[in-house]
Amino acid sequence: MSEPNKTESKGSGAASRAAAATALFQVLEKGESLSTALPNATAKLSASDKRLASAISYGVLRVLPTLNKLVGAKLQQPLKGKLKILHYLLLVGAYQLYCQRIKDHAAVSATVEAAAFLKKRNNKALVNGVLRQLLREAPEANDNFERQLPEDNNQNHPRWLVQQLENDHGNKTEVILRENNQHPPMWLRVNERQFSRDDYLRQLQAEGIEAVADPQARNAIRLLTPCSVDKLPGFHEGAVSVQDRSAQLAADYLNVDACHRVLDCCAAPGGKLLHLLERHAFDYPVQAVELDANRIERIKENLTRQQLFAEAHCADAADTSAWWDGKPFDRILLDAPCSATGVIRRHPDIKWLRRQSDISELAELQGKILRALWETLAPGGELLYATCSILRDENQTQVEAFLKQHSDATLIPIEANRDMLQILPGEADGDGFFYARLKKAQ
Repeated sequence: MSEPNKTESKGSGAASRAAAATALFQVLEKGESLSTALPNATAKLSASDKRLASAISYGVLRVLPTLNKLVGAKLQQPLKGKLKILHYLLLVGAYQLYCQRIKDHAAVSATVEAAAFLKKRNNKALVNGVLRQLLREAPEANDNFERQLPEDNNQNHPRWLVQQLENDHGNKTEVILRENNQHPPMWLRVNERQFSRDDYLRQLQAEGIEAVADPQARNAIRLLTPCSVDKLPGFHEGAVSVQDRSAQLAADYLNVDACHRVLDCCAAPGGKLLHLLERHAFDYPVQAVELDANRIERIKENLTRQQLFAEAHCADAADTSAWWDGKPFDRILLDAPCSATGVIRRHPDIKWLRRQSDISELAELQGKILRALWETLAPGGELLYATCSILRDENQTQVEAFLKQHSDATLIPIEANRDMLQILPGEADGDGFFYARLKKAQ
């Protein structure tokens, strides 16, 4: 569970620990996503401090219950009110002592000093005392200053999710839980308008970046060691983008030609949209619909970077009167809003932000959008239903219910022997994803 290749950099110190504690507080007390909380908390930090704060924040969320037990056992009473932030600072300290390649004295001293950044200077003794006690009772560290964490019965997942996975996936659950707690690989999507995949692999090799091609997703490359996008040849010119290999399969399964009128629904941040535009010079502008105005801007930024064009609409996909011009689509990609339980290894905050009650609400929303979009699909047209969920209620059950309700819908097998495709986390080194393709009668 250690952060790979993480060492205490010369510029890293108390500020990075304080930022990590602040981000964790915002996620776990305020319900903010880590992708929002972390940039806000680290805005004034150096690049090296940002990396350390990120590594700590993601790491704590991966093993949160275990760390909570370790820290809670050393406190006479829970920290509440204005002192609550110190609980998250103690989690930061505990994570460093157990899981990071940081010397004990550096981890403790920097975390204690971080109390001052959090305006809790008078509580330094508390932080120091708890961390010193943890150290005294912790198992011996290995040569990388890492320790074996105590085991958690639910493998550091909420109980409801473990039970749901057991219901849906049976004996595969243990593997799913283990994969969810791993550090994800970095996948690239090569823009075939600019380079073949083999050509780009040679460019990476020339830069000393080791990578391998995916045997199924034709534009996908996996880096053996993640790196900054600034080191990737041609990244800022749109030659390559970061996108998981499972998500890249959408461009294959949509079965699209340049002559088709295409809709990408719930399109942000635009990876699948861009992939389609990289592959095809469409006769008609591709339409993209996204509800979140901020995420629409992400789509536009990505289109600009790659000098590609699509018509983006900020609208509720289910309210077709707000954005549809009445001309039927030949192909629709519905990347439905979902629990995102297939991408927990990239976003460990999902484990703690998602609630069991969310699943039925999401399934209802998915069905509403699917039914609305079906009316915009041309006779003989195809709709690809996709989620980054691994829960049946959002995937197989959703599609089966739709087929029962719509006599003009048939299921086109995704592969020769698979009507629908559920990719589990870690399969082919990819994220968890689901695909089903529906055809409308002529």
